[in-house]
Amino acid sequence: MADWHWEADPDGLLDGLPPEAVAEAGLLAQEIAIRDSMVFLDGASYTGRGPGVRTESRGLLMLTYLTDVRSERIVVIQVSWFG
Repeated sequence: MADWHWEADPDGLLDGLPPEAVAEAGLLAQEIAIRDSMVFLDGASYTGRGPGVRTESRGLLMLTYLTDVRSERIVVIQVSWFG
């Protein structure tokens, strides 16, 4: 894996969520970053189209995110917690 990471946009996106939701969001986002680092091996030199907005869910959590391949990051843009 390269130096792929994840971040939330806007910065306060996770504010107000219960601690278990924040922890689960971090774990899931990091797993997505690891997976995408293995799919988009070119990373910063990638020249193709990005995959667009995607959604992934686990248990009571649903993340909506973008894969910013050239910046080697996952940008979480929406978090839904059904707990």
